Amino acid sequence: MTSRSMSILRAVLWPTLFVLCLVAVAISMEAGAPAVGFNLTYIALAVTLAVLERVLPHERRWLDLDDQLVPDLLHTVLTKGLVQVIVLMTAVIGVADVLAAEGGAWWPRGLPLAVEVMLGLLVVEFGLYWAHRLSHEVPLLWRFHAVHHSVERLWFFNTGRFHVVDTVLSLAAGQALLMLAGAPKDVVVWTAAITAFIGILTHCNVDMRTGVLDYVFNTPRLHRWHHSRNPREGNSNYGENLMVFDLLFGTFLRPARRPPSDIGIDGPMPRGFVGQLVKPFRN
Repeated sequence: MTSRSMSILRAVLWPTLFVLCLVAVAISMEAGAPAVGFNLTYIALAVTLAVLERVLPHERRWLDLDDQLVPDLLHTVLTKGLVQVIVLMTAVIGVADVLAAEGGAWWPRGLPLAVEVMLGLLVVEFGLYWAHRLSHEVPLLWRFHAVHHSVERLWFFNTGRFHVVDTVLSLAAGQALLMLAGAPKDVVVWTAAITAFIGILTHCNVDMRTGVLDYVFNTPRLHRWHHSRNPREGNSNYGENLMVFDLLFGTFLRPARRPPSDIGIDGPMPRGFVGQLVKPFRN
């Protein structure tokens, strides 16, 4: 491919993959199988990113395998499984519908679904932003969040490497806030799906050019700065999906230079899964 073609490919990769995922979820929801559709789409996206990381890597040094494959996988299975169970159960039970029926919700019903989903993303993002920011600023919370930041390379496989306590706190701050607002089931499912897709796209080791999208969405370029060992760089870009609150509260960081490839934490972290689960309780 010519250099111009490669530039175009890098520019269209992120929005193309994201839109394709949304289309797939929309089709599965229309067919009445959102869980199946989401999981198949997520797996397809993961496989696609795995190939792209080899063909078009951002950092070649991050392609080298380390001893964290098993811990990364176990953290992902535990946290992603928990997220799906909680989100799907609350959607099936209809917590939002119960709140709305009892007059305990303020959600503006009757809007087009796309508008409600955008509103839902803002509500979720407010909770996720502050949960994420506080996990960096409060030492007790950092103990758990450090498990995620202890990775020494970013790639699609360690997207779900979060301590289960960290995940529960984020859920309580994000999705719980959305449900308490009385958001419909479809909005709850949509926001959870979008968060998952943006999450894996954000962590992938693919050379993408996101341009002005950086001012709207959390992107690989922004998140690589968030994983910097330098606290002045790492304590930024807290948004999970959207960057609106980083822009509002002054934590948005987008230098013109290349993000650091030497990432991780300065403190110790056990190399095994059980040790990583236990460590925050022993500090």
